[in-house]
Formats: sequence, structure tokens, C-alpha cells
Amino acid sequence: MKLVFTVTNDLCYDQRMQRICSTLCAEGHEVTLVGRFRKTSPLLLAATYRQVRLICWFEKGKLFYLEYNLRLFWWLLLRKSFDVYTGIDLDTIMPCLGVARLKGKKCYYDAHEYFSEVPEVVDRPLTKRIWELVARICVPRVDRAYTVGPALAQIFQKRYGIPFQVVRNMPFQNSSPPQLLNSSTSPIILYQGVLNAGRGLETAIAAMQKIEGAVLWLAGEGDLSQELRQLAKDLQVESKVRFLGYLSPVELRSVTQQASIGLNLLENRGLSYYYSLANKAFDYVQAGVPSIQMNFPEYLALQEEHQVFYLINRLEVEVLMQAIEHLLGDNELYLALQEHCKIAAKEWCWEREKEKLIAIYA
Repeated sequence: MKLVFTVTNDLCYDQRMQRICSTLCAEGHEVTLVGRFRKTSPLLLAATYRQVRLICWFEKGKLFYLEYNLRLFWWLLLRKSFDVYTGIDLDTIMPCLGVARLKGKKCYYDAHEYFSEVPEVVDRPLTKRIWELVARICVPRVDRAYTVGPALAQIFQKRYGIPFQVVRNMPFQNSSPPQLLNSSTSPIILYQGVLNAGRGLETAIAAMQKIEGAVLWLAGEGDLSQELRQLAKDLQVESKVRFLGYLSPVELRSVTQQASIGLNLLENRGLSYYYSLANKAFDYVQAGVPSIQMNFPEYLALQEEHQVFYLINRLEVEVLMQAIEHLLGDNELYLALQEHCKIAAKEWCWEREKEKLIAIYA
């Protein structure tokens, strides 16, 4: 089949879509991935699927989404028909559904998150209402839908009245041995992902004021990039906090392998984060890196399967500092979590999870 997937981000750093598209190509499908081109976009990486980036005048905000959706609609309309048009999240579903119906083809919906409940939207009533309207119009009309976790699947099924399947965002299996704590080097506390609101990054930087002998690495960029750099300077922890910028998937896997502790510190600022199942949680497990996670439903469910996380109930500087010190200071606990990561990694990997995706597009 001819498949097209549409996103609003840069294709070079989207590991999830790279896995999805390459997997479906290997199954014999003809796959095209459409995203955006930004002024800072690097050259596209070689791939087995076709990659297209649309150029926009606007970089963010309502005008960007309006412009991108119009450009995407015309691009899809003027190209030869695809068998399935898949919109990734609400910000690209309207062009996919519209063109699919005009051409008599199928439209699928891939809900990577609860889009109208992310922190950037939930506190802005007008923006939230707009995305909720898009969801009410489009989602019940798609031919098939799937999302990244069981909790979100249940919420979406109840809200939109259609079944949602689950394809968790898991990495490929990692054959490299996990990093051992080494007293001769500074332990690395790693956050990987976008530097946006609601990720607990301010708390992590503030905690470094009281953490001695360790460094914090932030791999990614986002809306808070400059603010967080200024915060590290204001708190006089610049020597302890390193901003790595955007990394390719290969570079990110290498960096994760060096970490001693992983961070996934989502604030309870909307249902999207509360019911999230972030790919970084699985990335840390696959690298054998014990990680600090919030005690939210999906992470608690994973913890009940395999004891791989250190769960915290509140996102506060003192709580996070104690969690980091406990992990770095209790070698028995650390090695136990690391051993559980090795066991869980055999199960929580894309080699097993991809079968669900393949079945959806079979």
C-alpha cells in the first residue's frame, strides 16, 4: 500500500516516526513522511522511505498551524493518491481527513498525546476550544485510530466513540552493556526531549544547587531553551548543567548509554502529561539506566511489571534532590534497578511492539 504520514516537526529528530516508517517500508509498503522545514533544519538523514519538508513563513503560533495545514492540504491534494492518510496528532488530522474523503481513501489517526490537554494548550481557553472542536469533528470520522498507551486509549474511546488500539513508543533493543557507577567520574543525570513547559526542567536545574559531584545534561531544545540557560546562570550552576542541543537518534543513544540516571519529570498540568507514556522512559530502560519518573498511572503500571524506576509523588526540588542522592548513594538499589532494566529491555522493545503496528496497516 501507499502510505503517507504527516507531522508538524522536523523529520531529523523524530525517532518515533523514523521507526514507524522504516518498519512499514520493510513490510513492503510505499511510505512518505511529510514534516516541516525550519531555518535551523539540518540535511535529511538517509531513509528507506520518502521524506518531504514543507517550507512555512511562520515558525509558531496560530498562524503557523493555519499556514501549515493549508500547505499540507494542497500538497496532499495535488499529489497522486495514497491508500492511507495518517495524521499524527490533531495538528495535521484535518488535511489528511479532508483529502482522504475527497479521493475516496482511508484516513487513520495516530494520537501521540492528548493534544488539547498539553500544558501549552490547557491554560489557554480559546486555543483549547479550537483543538477540541477539531477533535470532535475529525476523530470520530477516521477509519482507524491508535495511541501510545492504554490509559489514553480508554479515554479516547470513551470520548470519541471509536476503538483505539495501542502501539507503545519503544526503542530498538540495545545490545550494549549498561554503564556502571564509577566513583572516578562525575555521574551524569540525563534529560532527553524537548525543553518545553511542564517537563520539570526548572526543578531539575534548581536541584543541582544542592547536588555535589554530578552533572545534569539536557539533550534537546524547545520553547524554554533560552530561559533555562539563563536560569542555570542565575542559580550559578552553569558548571553543573550542560545543554547538548538537538541530537540525532544515533548521537542520543550514545549519550543515553553514558548516563547514570535518567529524568522524566512531567508536571500534572493537564491530562496529556498525567496519562502520558513517554518514549524516554523506555529509552532509559533499554540503555540500562535507572530513571526517576513521576508516580502517574502508566509509569506505576510499568513499575508493577518490572521494578525499573524510582517513582516520586511530588515534583519539588527537595524531593528530586533526595531521589538523586538516594540512587547515587545506594549501590545495592542502583544495581537492582539496573538488573531489572536488563530484563525489561527484552520485553519493552520495538522488535516486539512493532507487530501491533504492522497489523494495523496489514
